[in-house]
Amino acid sequence: MGKFIYEGIVRVDIEDRALQHLQLVIAAKLRRGEPFAFTWREDPSTGGGRTSVWVHRRSSMVFKYDTSRTNAINRDWIEALAFVASSPAGLHLIPEPAPADAPAPATGHPGVLTEV
Repeated sequence: MGKFIYEGIVRVDIEDRALQHLQLVIAAKLRRGEPFAFTWREDPSTGGGRTSVWVHRRSSMVFKYDTSRTNAINRDWIEALAFVASSPAGLHLIPEPAPADAPAPATGHPGVLTEV
């Protein structure tokens, strides 16, 4: 489990794979000079609720990974996160979509979507 640390005081645990994808999206937005809100739900063990921070070019952020290995990048997830980050609500973690070339999971009912 990795950590996202904002301004040295706000911390949240995020799974390494998700953190890597968030880092790529955050870096791309900041390179383009696009500030945005980043919101996450707090763990119920710490009181629950949610936290939202304003990410801008002068923000101090640390992406601390639990392991040294890097994960394969899911371009579909990057695109989905970037789309969400550009919305009025800002960036928040969404479930990882299956890669476009992966077979669709069997639902038993063709054309019926199942909740994630």
